[in-house]
Amino acid sequence: MDKILIVDDEQNIRIVLEAMLRKEGYDVVTAGDGVEALESLQRGGISAVVTDLRMPKMDGMALLEKAAADYPSVPVIMITAHGTVTTAVEALKKGAFDYVTKPFEQEDLRNVIEKAVKTRALRSADLPAGSDVDWERIVGESGAMVRIGESIRQVAPTMMTVLVTGETGTGKELIAHAIHRNSPRKDNPFIKINCAAIPEHLMESELFGFEKGAFTGAVSKKPGRFELANKGSLFLDEIGEIPRAMQVKLLQVLQDQEFERVGGLRTIKVDVRLIAATNRNLLQDVKEGRFREDLYYRINVFPIHLPPLRERSDDIGALTRYFIDKFNRKLGRNIRNADPEVQAVFAKYAWPGNIREMENIIERMVLVAKRDTITRDDVPPEMISGRHSGSLKDAETVPPSGGGAEAGGADGKPFKDLIKSRTEEVEKKIIVKVLDECDGNVTRAAKQLGVSRKGLQLKMIKYNLRKEPGRGPDEG
Repeated sequence: MDKILIVDDEQNIRIVLEAMLRKEGYDVVTAGDGVEALESLQRGGISAVVTDLRMPKMDGMALLEKAAADYPSVPVIMITAHGTVTTAVEALKKGAFDYVTKPFEQEDLRNVIEKAVKTRALRSADLPAGSDVDWERIVGESGAMVRIGESIRQVAPTMMTVLVTGETGTGKELIAHAIHRNSPRKDNPFIKINCAAIPEHLMESELFGFEKGAFTGAVSKKPGRFELANKGSLFLDEIGEIPRAMQVKLLQVLQDQEFERVGGLRTIKVDVRLIAATNRNLLQDVKEGRFREDLYYRINVFPIHLPPLRERSDDIGALTRYFIDKFNRKLGRNIRNADPEVQAVFAKYAWPGNIREMENIIERMVLVAKRDTITRDDVPPEMISGRHSGSLKDAETVPPSGGGAEAGGADGKPFKDLIKSRTEEVEKKIIVKVLDECDGNVTRAAKQLGVSRKGLQLKMIKYNLRKEPGRGPDEG
């Protein structure tokens, strides 16, 4: 059970947050100031810290500096009613995982804590690294990954805008992190935002911030992601989901490196390196009028494409070893390897969820393995039967993508468009199948698919699979 340390000099805040997190299944310890918090950190076992900024004895910023120096694997989340642009940026530069201002939505804080806990687990692992590029969690031995490494080596030192493309679960965010870590900006903030998770009416304020009183609920001014990323890198994940009306403003900011907060008059200048990612065919979206052509060419300065796992068979062995080692540490197991029959299943499986799916499946197998080697008996039945990989048969009939973007299929479409359309068909079939098996329970279905509940909901919207009243439970 992950243990969260709450640090706040207000007892009521500690009580509320402790109750909220215990309900979510976390173990919780509390401290009234930074000195008490350090004592808890010294005892060990802390997965993440949530701390106020202003406190007696030792304030949150001093605690952050001490924790970053002595406990670098423990993420620290700053939460305060006294947030300003200066303190937000300072906290991020000093190693804060994220920064939340009061009043806050409990759901937002829960999401940040969940990400922080996952980050801590990854930081604690012994991670492989390349000779020239700081790969961190990127694992791969195939020719495609060698070429991607060379691309990172070339583009990281520059200010060039990068567009990372690839299917869901291929590791686009890891590539963005690698570009930042290998750049001159590595000691400055890396700020990310998932454009698909932001409601349209909140997109502008999330990107550019807002002034106090700009709209109902704006009780204090708040910096946007561009402001927080000043002198660092901004990662816009799922950039293809940005509403067309916002695309004009984004283009202007990328061109001028300046903007005004919502409700503000003062022009704010920034120095931000943009990295964007998408699983969509943006060029097709341009042709169909969903994405601005000028914005497309502004962000597609240096493209990096991540192939799906089914096209990276040479990496399956390395990824398998990496995830076995990772979950041995996490689960306290001592699994040595996977036997050849398991590797054969992995090689034939289509991996519709790509590396994210592989990670979840191997975690399950490491947990249930009865011996020190993973055998075919430990493999989920759906992988052997192909029930969840209806994409396996389809993937084998998809024309190869090596013919280039202009190579055409039987119906005149480029091969990459055929691959994308068939992948989406398969993905939709898998989601429908798993939802039926879970009686429409979205939470259980998301866990079985190895994705977040929010991610599954977005896919259901994309494929018009929203549950109608009376069709079954949507909570679990």
